[in-house]
Amino acid sequence: MPVNALQQIQSEEAELVARARDKDASAVALIIQQNNQRLYRIARSILRDDFEAEDALQEAYIRAFTRLDLFRGESRLGTWLARIVMNEALGRLRRRKPSVDFEAFAKAQEKSAEIIRFPAANPELDPETTMAQREIRALLERAIDALPEAFRTVLVARLIEGMSIEETAELFSIRPETVKTRLHRARRLLKEEMEKHVGPVMGDAFPFAGRRCERLTETVLARLGLT
Repeated sequence: MPVNALQQIQSEEAELVARARDKDASAVALIIQQNNQRLYRIARSILRDDFEAEDALQEAYIRAFTRLDLFRGESRLGTWLARIVMNEALGRLRRRKPSVDFEAFAKAQEKSAEIIRFPAANPELDPETTMAQREIRALLERAIDALPEAFRTVLVARLIEGMSIEETAELFSIRPETVKTRLHRARRLLKEEMEKHVGPVMGDAFPFAGRRCERLTETVLARLGLT
């Protein structure tokens, strides 16, 4: 990204954060709407439950917006929010079962990975093709859910959400090489299960938009006393 474009994004983000710190409801709502999809997918990749992921996301937003003064702009706002969501989701997971040894999984595969971009879904498909893709997407979501946590969370952040290797490494506090290793292993496991069925639907897995996005935004604003 050109330096001027990056500086413009950082400037706009800083202004938005400043407005949110001043309890500007429209700024808070915009931040939520800009980040909902990515953050929901991160929470769900850890918890593997739609409703609990949404609840974790809501609690993470409350924590973030009531402690926005802690955001120093040393990273992108989305990365800061992602860490809060991840910590909330992992905390819930630890209360459900023993924690997972991420590094034990990473040692299973030492070769680095080449990133594969899956094409987005075509919105102009006929009804039969659309139905088929929904079925494939359901298979894909189940296959992703079945991955070990260390691989699943990296795959969602890196492949589905398009985060860079460096952003993913920062998010999970691991080395870039480990990101590549986990992604490579995740892709191989998925390929074994889904090679004949993946199709052009990866970008639509685990949607969080429309009324669900609006409802969560309204709930968080109400809990923050901004409505």
